[in-house]
Amino acid sequence: MDRLPKDPMILFSTVNMLLRDDYRSLDDLCDDMNVDRNALETKLAAVGFEYSEKNNKFW
Repeated sequence: MDRLPKDPMILFSTVNMLLRDDYRSLDDLCDDMNVDRNALETKLAAVGFEYSEKNNKFW
């Protein structure tokens, strides 16, 4: 996750923007950016966000 922000709230905003604008799914984002999906979901879950595949965003 070197290319993504460390701060969880900024990470939340950035990931949702990328999902909205550039990626069809969280898997696509993680594959393209070489990010561990579980680590990303765990980090955002720690501050109360979970990924919705239906909506393709964290909330």
